[in-house]
This record gives sequence, C-alpha cells and structure tokens, in this order.
Amino acid sequence: MLRLALFFLVVSLVAALFGFTGISAAAAGIAKLLFFIFIVIFVVLLVIGLMAGSTLF
Repeated sequence: MLRLALFFLVVSLVAALFGFTGISAAAAGIAKLLFFIFIVIFVVLLVIGLMAGSTLF
C-alpha cells in the first residue's frame, strides 16, 4: 500500500511538472489517502503485536 502511495506521489509530481494541475491534485489526494490508510493499519497492527508480545512473558 505504501508502494502505491509513492507511485501516486510520483505521478502527481510528474503531472505538476508538465502543467496538468487537475491530474496532479487528484493523484496527490489519492497518495495522501493511501498514506493515511497505511499509517492507521500500521498503528493497529503495532498495538496488536505489542499486546500479543506482552502476554508471552
């Protein structure tokens, strides 16, 4: 998922470079959404992993 976010970020930057502001804004929005979804999933899995790890000891 993070790879997709980086892909859309690169697409956004290239589109902005060539002056396609609409496509650039849309790709940046998608990249931002995917990044925040990645962060939420990462934090949830980190908390689950820490809680599961603490019960073993």
